[in-house]
Amino acid sequence: MTILNILLGAALLLAGRKIFWLFVAGAGFIAGFTIASRLLHGPDWLTLLVGLGIGLLAALVAVFAQHIAFGLAGFLAGGYIATYFLLLLNLERGWLPWLAFVLGGITGILLISALLDWALILLSSLAGASLIVQGFGLHRGLDLLALLLLTGVGIALQTRQLQTEKSASR
Repeated sequence: MTILNILLGAALLLAGRKIFWLFVAGAGFIAGFTIASRLLHGPDWLTLLVGLGIGLLAALVAVFAQHIAFGLAGFLAGGYIATYFLLLLNLERGWLPWLAFVLGGITGILLISALLDWALILLSSLAGASLIVQGFGLHRGLDLLALLLLTGVGIALQTRQLQTEKSASR
């Protein structure tokens, strides 16, 4: 498990935003493995199999439903917030709530699209750094320092990749 932690951690740290499905699969594997090791009292291969199964399922969901799920969440949240503002302003009359919901929903989709990269960069850098630090089994105190340093490296590298992609697309 140590070498797997380090390899998966390095992949997430260096390119977690670009390989989102790997980030989701890794998180699914770790969650599945952890839960199975606590609930199942069988052979190690069964725990590993459960972790791999949950990781694979999570990767499939990430690949096939990612944009739909994020878009729907952004639309619903944006629409709800816009109609709530109408309620606060006492303007919820006639067709105005529907218009506010649609416009707020579109705004929500745009915000999710704009901020999703940053959330993925932060989370994949933290997850990757955590896996690497766990893989090396560092002593207390040194593990926190390594986690912070590796997270910073991951954020810096992935931010540079994002900026390069954005400048290349212009």
